[in-house]
Amino acid sequence: ADVKKEGSVYDLPIFIALIIGLIVVSVYLISLDTAKTKNQEENDNLRTEFSTSAEYTDYLENKLESVITSLKGVGSTEVVVTLSKGFEYIYQTEEETKTTSNGTSISSSNLALVDGKPVVLEEIYPVIKGIIVLAEGSGDVSVRLDILNLILTMVDVDTSQIKIMEGK
Repeated sequence: ADVKKEGSVYDLPIFIALIIGLIVVSVYLISLDTAKTKNQEENDNLRTEFSTSAEYTDYLENKLESVITSLKGVGSTEVVVTLSKGFEYIYQTEEETKTTSNGTSISSSNLALVDGKPVVLEEIYPVIKGIIVLAEGSGDVSVRLDILNLILTMVDVDTSQIKIMEGK
């Protein structure tokens, strides 16, 4: 009779499979952590890149001009972006309630500060009012449609907020 002993050769493939599985899971978890860190760094770069609404508008105009100009059938391009409102920030507040000697409660709300700076809970990007595109070649309907679809993909606006006209 063939009796399997503990620690025999039959346990080796199972042991190897477990080691390989642990390595694969470790590499996966490390890559997830790296991706999260990279995304956080990109978000931080965006936040510091646009300290004013004007900088944000300039960035959008330059980015759209660059991409639209590289479309087939499009020559020189100029883009103007207008905003209906700029950056909006929601700050952390601290509620403080004091009771006076006569038993009246007085509540006040103050900004929460860390190292003397207010704590930002949320940063809301500017709202785009309209986009004007002056592009050579936009007289062609298919080129105009390509420009429109490109803008709609890149920026969250309604088609009624976009005006595309033939440039020089």
